[in-house]
Amino acid sequence: MMDNHTTVSTFLLWGFSSFPDLQGLLFVMIFFSHVTILAANVCIMVAIKLSHNLHIPMYFFLCGLSFSETCTTMAIIPRMLVDLLSDSKAISLPECATQMFFFFGLGANNCFIMAAMSYDRYTAIHSPLRYKVLMTHKICFQFIMASWMAGFLVSLCIVITVFNLSFCDSNIIEHYFCDISPVVCLACDYTSHHEMAIFVLSAFVLVGSFVFIMMSYVFIVSRVVKMPSAKGKYKAFSTCSSHLTVVCIHYGFAGFVYLRPKDRDSFREDMLMAVTYTVLTPLLNPIVYSLRNKDMQTALRKVLGKTNRFIPQMGSRRTPDIKNVQTVDK
Repeated sequence: MMDNHTTVSTFLLWGFSSFPDLQGLLFVMIFFSHVTILAANVCIMVAIKLSHNLHIPMYFFLCGLSFSETCTTMAIIPRMLVDLLSDSKAISLPECATQMFFFFGLGANNCFIMAAMSYDRYTAIHSPLRYKVLMTHKICFQFIMASWMAGFLVSLCIVITVFNLSFCDSNIIEHYFCDISPVVCLACDYTSHHEMAIFVLSAFVLVGSFVFIMMSYVFIVSRVVKMPSAKGKYKAFSTCSSHLTVVCIHYGFAGFVYLRPKDRDSFREDMLMAVTYTVLTPLLNPIVYSLRNKDMQTALRKVLGKTNRFIPQMGSRRTPDIKNVQTVDK
């Protein structure tokens, strides 16, 4: 069957090659977005680590989500930046499979962590007296580990399904990374059975976790509306608003790309949407959590304040001054 075809061993990531005049501008925009993503997520993780009042399950999960989001961007954006400056867009099959494995493993992990966060909010509001027993540090850590294991297990199944196919003739991927649809369309033996298997795995992650989150919020709302005081209702809803905002952004874009019917004409549209969830969504998450959360704002101000005091201190290390040392100590 393969005698009439040329077997492909290398792909070309041709996504941004359609915009040759914009390559420099895209590089600058994506580079600064990437630096901002890294800085914002690191600030959140450091703030949670250093602020003892944030050592509770909600922020433990947020720290895990920030770390996972950072890793997700690292799986895609550095390679994207290199390709924007390089004439050669080549990527080998093993490299392509590795990129797909980490991207979808981390993406699925994000979904499962957000589901764990919704369960945490449900437990805090539904069973406040038993909350510390039900959500111990050990249980939270088990949730995080289960999210990572389940995410990468699903991703492994997808990668095995995709790269067991035979690739022949064309090797041009109409995307800026190894996404599922642009890769499988290059396969000679891609059938409806493969399509169904990939769809079921994607739906398990996206639809399964989203349904769990929505069920949690149905129970949360039913509990909150029964609260006697308006202040209690406001406080309960305010603790959930940031998480719900991030859920809507994340699942809106991911569902649009991975759960709708595909054809070759939709690849460019999918690529533009992919820029949103690989660059914009990780950038929005820290902003949403910091803008809508007073505890996080306070913690971030402390971290940034310590950083600002540390920099002048490093500069004046050669001529130590007793007054300056006393001021810092205060």
